Amino acid sequence: MSETITPTTAPYGSWKSAISADLLVEGSVRLAEASLVDGRYYWLESRPSEKGRNVLVQYCPQNGRRDLTPAPIAVRSKAHEYGGGSCLVHADSVYFVLAEDQRIYRMKLDSAIPEAITAEKNSRYADLIIDPLRNRLICVEEDASEDTQGEEPRARIIAIDLDDPLAQPAKTLQEGADFYSNPSLNPAGDQLAFLRWHHPNLPWDATELCIAKLNPQGDAEEITQVAGGENESIFQPQWSPLGELCYVSDRNNWWNLYKLGQDEPLWKKEAEFATPQWVFGMSTYGFISAKDILCTYTQNGCWHLGMVNMQSGEHKTLSQPYCDIESLHCENGRAVMIAAGAESFPAVTAFDLSSGTTEQIASSNSRSLPAELFSVAQAVTFTAGERSVHGFYYPPHNPSFKAPAGDKPPLIVFSHGGPTGATSAGLNLKVQYWTSRGFAILDVNYSGSTGYGREYRDRLANKWGIYDVEDVCAGAEYLVEGGLADPDRLLIKGGSAGGYTVLAALTYHNTFKAGASHYGIGELSSLAKDTHKFESRYLDKLVGPWPSAEKIYHQRSPINDVEKLSCPVIFFQGMEDKVVPPNQAETMVAALRKRGIPVSYITFASEGHGFRSGDSIKLALEGELEFYSRIFNFPLAEPGPGITIENL
Repeated sequence: MSETITPTTAPYGSWKSAISADLLVEGSVRLAEASLVDGRYYWLESRPSEKGRNVLVQYCPQNGRRDLTPAPIAVRSKAHEYGGGSCLVHADSVYFVLAEDQRIYRMKLDSAIPEAITAEKNSRYADLIIDPLRNRLICVEEDASEDTQGEEPRARIIAIDLDDPLAQPAKTLQEGADFYSNPSLNPAGDQLAFLRWHHPNLPWDATELCIAKLNPQGDAEEITQVAGGENESIFQPQWSPLGELCYVSDRNNWWNLYKLGQDEPLWKKEAEFATPQWVFGMSTYGFISAKDILCTYTQNGCWHLGMVNMQSGEHKTLSQPYCDIESLHCENGRAVMIAAGAESFPAVTAFDLSSGTTEQIASSNSRSLPAELFSVAQAVTFTAGERSVHGFYYPPHNPSFKAPAGDKPPLIVFSHGGPTGATSAGLNLKVQYWTSRGFAILDVNYSGSTGYGREYRDRLANKWGIYDVEDVCAGAEYLVEGGLADPDRLLIKGGSAGGYTVLAALTYHNTFKAGASHYGIGELSSLAKDTHKFESRYLDKLVGPWPSAEKIYHQRSPINDVEKLSCPVIFFQGMEDKVVPPNQAETMVAALRKRGIPVSYITFASEGHGFRSGDSIKLALEGELEFYSRIFNFPLAEPGPGITIENL
């Protein structure tokens, strides 16, 4: 018989939790780029305990797991700043982008000695594939080495001769567009499919699917655009084993699967079979047999696994325990994916077609935590003006504690980044850290988020800083009206674009009483003038073309109305951030200091856009908790890191 726990009565926010910041750092890794090659599983682990080093790991069913890339080697592409698509296993070798110098290296799987196959130059690489007929590697190059006139880095698709890669320059297969991704060879090796897009579009706005014929020497000829264009986003072109080209398109509002030559989707469904292409190498489907596609799709904020027969059109949803699925790859009746459930950590997960079963290969968290500790997401829909808005509500939950009778919990509204992105209901310790201490959480998929069709995603056109802000405020008010949150302790946090929503909500509305901005944006025109190529025209659609819409940029920048901001804010900023430079936070902090508003500014000397080091992650969590405890005067179960709060 299990022991009955008698909960201790304690104020919300002060509950002692087993889900510590140390647990997030020492027991956790971030998983990415899963693949399945010759029956072996591969993935990248970003390890906070090693300052965010990305390690390529192999799992063999017969021999277990091992690290392929020894310390201090870190695998990471910085193409488009966000990277992805940074490694490839083929035959007896692995090809990867080295984080330190951004060159591509080749290393035998039974060796730990890498050799460079690209020259020393100011280039970044991603989306690596092998051309076996010609023994060469094809990839995307982002080349800034010729940037002598202040031009942007040049994008191209190149081919690298693997017989003697440094003897001659790589061959250019495609160039001229602003961006390229997803080079894919057909089985015969005579056609190359790829995506391209042009300023001011991002890949979720408008992309073009093209096919180039390859001559015997491997040169690209007769380039034909076969899908995509204005107001159509194409995702993951991929050839089937039978030489049929498949892809995902949102031409009918929803990102659905198509086969080239057919006007109707393979599976017509009000669901999204894709996700915004923030990084290279994303994959939501694969060919698990010559005729069958294993795919994943999201509907109402939850990801599902499905099967589609390309010939008959027969399709079905598969029963499985996950609500968040990504990085899906297939090989000969088996598949690998990174999947998380509402009560299970993200894990490298194998799927077997013959049995229909899944098996966990590697978890993102090595600690064993009982499911009863977790607050389970509840999908909610509320209204902001005339708009229906979606999100996930997590009630405060800790079996060892209860709040005094009649108390309402503090609420933290999470504002995801992007803003073209989405949150999911998969188990996330950064949510559970708060709920287990007595906070309620509302994770909002505000207007402009993905997963609810193109029309929902396009709501934010010219409305960034308006609709997203109204949505997060409406979500907090919705929970207050339902008796689920304390109206005097409404908090909001977010990173990057989510940090902008935080600052705009705190400046232009009175809903929230405090907030946390993680590498957030305070001044829009600076972002339009001072950011990297991939996002350099992002605000054209969200705000307006720069500089003709300068007045709108000024109106929507919290820094220009800082006199309206009258509640405490804590800022976290990486000093090597190229996406949102530190001057964004520093300008806001200086203004709050001058006005006598409580403010805290925490910087990380070696961090960029997002925090990778365990020390940084820990300080950000514990510092934010301490900030709230001192602002709202509730006790902490354990001492905080001793942050400085000015004007308090």
